[in-house]
Amino acid sequence: MPEAGLSSAEARLRLERLGPNLIPEGRKPSFLRTFLAQFKSPLIYILLVAAGISLALGDVEDMIFILAVLVLNGLVGGVQEHSAGRAAAALRSLEQPHAMVIRDGRQQEIDAGDLVPGDLVLLEAGNRVPADLDLVEATDLLCDESLLTGESAPVRKRLAIVEPGASMAKPGSRPRLSAFAGALVTRGRGKGVVTATGATTEIGRIAVQIGRASLSRPPLMIRLDRFSRLIGIAVCVAVAVIAVIGLMRGSTLNDMFMMAVGLAVSAIPEGLPVAISVALAIGMSRMARHNVIVRRLPAVETLGSCTMIATDKTGTLTLNQLTVTDIRLPDGTGLVLQAGADLNACAILDDSGDAVAGAEQAEPLLRAALFPNEARLEWQAGEWQGSGDTVDVALLAAARKGGLDHSALHQDLSLLSRIPYEPDLKYAASFHRDPEQAQCVRLFVKGAPETVIAMADRMQVGGVPVAMDRQVLSAQVDAMAAEGLRVLAFAEGRLAAEKTGTYGPHHLVDLVFLGLAGMQDPIRAEVPAAIKACHAAGVEVAMVTGDDPRTAAAIARRAGLAFTPDQVVTGEDVGRAQEAGEAALDTLTGQARIYARVVPAQKLAIVLSLARNGHFVAVTGDGVNDAPALKHAHVGIAMGLKGTDVAKESADIIITDDNFASIISGIREGRVAYANIRKVIQMLAATGAAEMVLFLLAIPLGLPMPLLAVQLLWLNLVTNGIQDVALASEKAEGDELSRPPRRPDEPIFDPLMIRRVLEATLVMGLGGFAFYAYLLTHGYSEVEARNLLLLLLVFFENFQTFACRSERRSVFSMGLFSNPLLLSVVVAAQVLHLSAAYIPWLRDTLEVQPVTLAQWFTVMLIGSSVLIVLEVDKFISRRLGARRLAQDQALAAECV
Repeated sequence: MPEAGLSSAEARLRLERLGPNLIPEGRKPSFLRTFLAQFKSPLIYILLVAAGISLALGDVEDMIFILAVLVLNGLVGGVQEHSAGRAAAALRSLEQPHAMVIRDGRQQEIDAGDLVPGDLVLLEAGNRVPADLDLVEATDLLCDESLLTGESAPVRKRLAIVEPGASMAKPGSRPRLSAFAGALVTRGRGKGVVTATGATTEIGRIAVQIGRASLSRPPLMIRLDRFSRLIGIAVCVAVAVIAVIGLMRGSTLNDMFMMAVGLAVSAIPEGLPVAISVALAIGMSRMARHNVIVRRLPAVETLGSCTMIATDKTGTLTLNQLTVTDIRLPDGTGLVLQAGADLNACAILDDSGDAVAGAEQAEPLLRAALFPNEARLEWQAGEWQGSGDTVDVALLAAARKGGLDHSALHQDLSLLSRIPYEPDLKYAASFHRDPEQAQCVRLFVKGAPETVIAMADRMQVGGVPVAMDRQVLSAQVDAMAAEGLRVLAFAEGRLAAEKTGTYGPHHLVDLVFLGLAGMQDPIRAEVPAAIKACHAAGVEVAMVTGDDPRTAAAIARRAGLAFTPDQVVTGEDVGRAQEAGEAALDTLTGQARIYARVVPAQKLAIVLSLARNGHFVAVTGDGVNDAPALKHAHVGIAMGLKGTDVAKESADIIITDDNFASIISGIREGRVAYANIRKVIQMLAATGAAEMVLFLLAIPLGLPMPLLAVQLLWLNLVTNGIQDVALASEKAEGDELSRPPRRPDEPIFDPLMIRRVLEATLVMGLGGFAFYAYLLTHGYSEVEARNLLLLLLVFFENFQTFACRSERRSVFSMGLFSNPLLLSVVVAAQVLHLSAAYIPWLRDTLEVQPVTLAQWFTVMLIGSSVLIVLEVDKFISRRLGARRLAQDQALAAECV
């Protein structure tokens, strides 16, 4: 391609053929369409039928209540889903509005949207790269590609050698040095040929991924769909059986219709969507107290269901701040620098953990770190803020921890000359006038250990230069590198002042070696405990990073991750598995736990593979490169402090303090929310099933209809109208993180739930039928028998509500007043039901009568039987569980 660039005519033709250089936003459906899509659920269909039945019965209030619930849920879901499209839109903010190009042989500024492949683009500091480029010139060029790679360090762009005659329009014909659309040029200048625009750029591919519908469904939605289908089938079968039997026994069609529809409305848990929304909303509020902000309501429960956390490293497990953490002196003395933002409060510790007074041992090394240093560290807005190269800032911070004043030292030793750091040199040096010896110049060097060691002929031990022991020093370097540290070496020297005042590399000989400094992005102090809590809760943790395997393994080990060497894989391993097919990739992710040198496109593949392996996957991330994985994981968790807008818009949850430990708090609250949803479902399912059992026994045996349709509706309103909401507000029981997560394929109706529902159904259904039959055979009229049966069912369901407060703990150990809302609504239900007998219009509608104190007390005692039965079940379960635990512990002891 000529240096004149494209011609305007050729650029126009390519623009017409390939389209503008714009990040695709995707076609968003209208809000109305999104709103209507919220009603595609079996439970919603049942509730719509229930609303129609209520209208047929003349119960307009119940119909309005059901429809209001459906509309509210539809609005909430519609708003959340409609807003999800903002993630792709957030990428548009990363587009460079204009681009400087060479066209028709002259430099000109054009709209970046008009760029086409083949354009010759000029780059300079402060601009974003407008398209994917192959660089043909790079002068001291640094690009911040953290939004694509997740790594905070700027990338230095050094040109590969171009073969003679190679065409720049064919990037595959030569070694490529690329600059990617959206990356920020932080230093230098460059020139590159456009290789991809719009959707074909790296960032464009990400936009396409996050513009698609999520590939993962929240586990709660999966379980509720199954539950809805089960309820629908059960209601239809029960109503059909009762109707057929009733007609066979000569009941009128109108009577059977009224009874069947009344029973259907009663059995359908129309209050369930509200109770679930309340449980999730309460969980959302509780999570917010732990710096976990939920953007999409189902994510509350999804986080509690996760079995695997695929976490990035930078900013989540680590502080995202390069820090000097270790110093090794030539005599083998090891010093540790405390990590933290408050440099004045951090100390330098010796091997025993004691603070080194004044850091005398480390002072020569820290002084050498200060002088060949072009960064700045200033106290601003109540904190230390650094600017410049991240390595230099880390060295300034280390010197501050050692009590050294950068400015004061520079005043004492004025700068004469400097050799800036260059990758080819692998060192930086500075030369300073010595105020005590006018004819003497002091010099300080920092750089790669092998380079600085080669410059020195002595090393400082106990403040005295002694002969070099290069073998010992090399062993120290290897030991620090094996710990995942980035190692720098330091040396100093003296030389006679030059008359010309020029100093250069030829002076860097016969130096005194001062020691090594190890730098890293330190693990957050709370992370090891949080990882341990994950393991105790049965949640596995995998780390996905762009670091090399050795560094990744060292960081993972310090974070507390448990893994074996064969569980550390690289992006190359992932790539080969992808080429071999999904089965090969699933086999790899089935055992791997540390993923190193992973490119952004592979993170989503890893997440989807973990999901195919049966995990509910939570993914953490903060960069644009993380957005697809955040969008398509079961639950995406973005970092709030340093996360990009794209990552936040793609995620379901935002951690406002970028703290991994906050995720553990979110998991606990998510498990509490799901436990409360199970309590509500158990109560509603047992209530509806008991009413159906009552009718299925009474109708075939020729007894009058146990309850009128209006009484069933009243019972449903009084006993389930607010108790389910009160159950949804239950607090944590304290052992949520000591239990393993639910299996991904575990239904809501697991064996425990089925057993408890059956027990409550049999007690309430059989007990209610026996009580009703007894009353009829002992002289009570149908009206009197129904009145007392209705009161008994109110008691049954109130006592069952108390029993449902915990699946494992006894209600008597939880405290009667620990859930004041539940106690209040149960008392209110009793008062409301008893009061109905004294309100003329309500008494006539419901056909209820006042009861005597003796009758009320007797019925209450019978109603408490359901609580007793469920408590006995819990007691037996606890005893059997304790016995199994003791046996397992005994077996483990024998094995040891």
